Amino acid sequence: MTSLTIPQQLARLDAARLRAYADNLAFYQGEQWPDSRRSRRERRLVFNYAKALIEKTTSYLMTGLNFAVDPVDETPEAQETARRAEKALLDVYDANQLAQLDFETELDAAVLGDGVFKVTWDTAEGRVRVSAPDVQGVFVWWLGDDTSRIWRVASRYSLLPEEVEMLYGVAPAKSRPDGRLSGRAKGSEVVEVWTEQEFELWVDNVRIEQKANPYGFIPFVVYPNLREPKQFWGVSDVPAISESVRELNRALSQLSMILELSGNPIAVLENVGESQDIAVQPGAVWELPERARAYLLDLLQGGGVKLHVDYVDLIYRTLHDLGESPRTAFGENRAGLSGVALNVEMDPLLKKVQRKRLVRSAAYRKRCEMVLRLLEQFTGVSYAPYRARVIWGPVLPEDRSRLVEDEVQLVAAGVHSRRRAANELGVEDPEEELRRCQEEQPASPPLSAAGSGAAGA
Repeated sequence: MTSLTIPQQLARLDAARLRAYADNLAFYQGEQWPDSRRSRRERRLVFNYAKALIEKTTSYLMTGLNFAVDPVDETPEAQETARRAEKALLDVYDANQLAQLDFETELDAAVLGDGVFKVTWDTAEGRVRVSAPDVQGVFVWWLGDDTSRIWRVASRYSLLPEEVEMLYGVAPAKSRPDGRLSGRAKGSEVVEVWTEQEFELWVDNVRIEQKANPYGFIPFVVYPNLREPKQFWGVSDVPAISESVRELNRALSQLSMILELSGNPIAVLENVGESQDIAVQPGAVWELPERARAYLLDLLQGGGVKLHVDYVDLIYRTLHDLGESPRTAFGENRAGLSGVALNVEMDPLLKKVQRKRLVRSAAYRKRCEMVLRLLEQFTGVSYAPYRARVIWGPVLPEDRSRLVEDEVQLVAAGVHSRRRAANELGVEDPEEELRRCQEEQPASPPLSAAGSGAAGA
C-alpha cells in the first residue's frame, strides 16, 4: 500500500500523456521546426496550417448544435416534463454561455486529444455552473479493462493565496506571515478528488476538507477527441499532419531563399586571384585581368524553381489528405461543384466530423443529464428520465426550402410530429413556437374561406 498522498501520486501519473499534450499545444502555437537551434543567417518560415485545419474542422463540427428533450410517451404529464426539462437546459445553456465554451473546449480537445466538462451547483448564485477545466490537470481512474466505469477523478490547478482564502477560507501553507509566497511564484496547488461517495480537497499537499459527495455522482465529463480502440484517452488532430507541416515550412523557406538570392544576384569571378570594390549595380564597370571572366549566377535557369513549386504542391496535397480537409473546405471550388458532386468532394471532412460527433453526442447527453439531476436535487422540480437528444446542424450548406418541404411531408405522413419538425429546423423553443401558432390561428381566417372570398370578389 502506497504512503503517498493523492497530490504526490498525481506528480508521477500520466507523464507520457502530459508530455504529448505539451508537444501538441506547442506545435499548434507555431513551434514547428524540430531543432530550436539555427544559424544567424538561416531562414525559418512557419505557415501554421495545423492551426488553420484544426479551427476549420472545429467550425464545421460545431455548426448548428442544439438540444431537445423528447417525452417518454404521449401523455400530457410526459410532454410537460419534457418541455420543462428542455427549457431548463436552454436556461443553463444561456446562463453559462455554452455556445462559446463548447467551441473553445472543442478546439482544446482537437489540439490536446481530450476534452472535459465540469458540472456543479453554485450555492451563492443558486444555479448550475458548467465549466471546462484544463484537461492537462485532470486524472481519471477506471475499473479493470472497462474504461466506461470511472470510479475516481482528480482535478489539479493553481490558485493565488488570496483566491484560496476567498474560496475555501484557509491560509495556504506556502504563505509566510509577511504575506510573501514561500513556494512557487504562481501560487498554491489545489487538488479536488471526486468519487461517487466522497469528495476531498487538498491545498499544497494538505487535505483541508473531506466529506460525502453532495451530488451523488462524479461531476466530470471526460471525452476523447477521437478514440483509439480499447483506450480511454484520445488522439489529437496534430500528429497526423505534423510531418507534412514541417516539410512544407522547410520547402517554402528554401524556395523563399532561392527567390531572394535571384533578386539580388551573386557575382561570379573566374580566374581572379583577388577582388576589391566589386559592386553589382546598373552601369558598374569592372576591370578584369586577361583570361578572367565575370557573370551573374542565375539560380532560376533550367526550370529549378518549377521543381520546388511542384514539390510544394505535392506536400500541400498530402497535408490536406492527411488532415481530411479538402481544399474545397477552404472555399476553393475549381470545378463549380454542387449537390452530390460537392458531397463527394467533401466526403473526407464529412466522415471526420461524423466520427467526432459520435463521441460528442455521448458527452453532451451525459452533461445534460448531470445538469437536470442537479436542478432536480436543488430545486425539487422533477426532470426524470433525462432523455436529452443532441441535434447537429448540416455540415454543408443545404437548401432550406427543400428541408422545410421534407418536414412538411413527414408531418403530414405521421412520421414526424410538429415538435420534432421544429427541432430539426433549428427552432430554439418548439413548444413556445407551437403555442404562438395556436394563438394566431383563430385570428386568421381559414384558408378555404379566404380563397372563396377572393374568388367571389
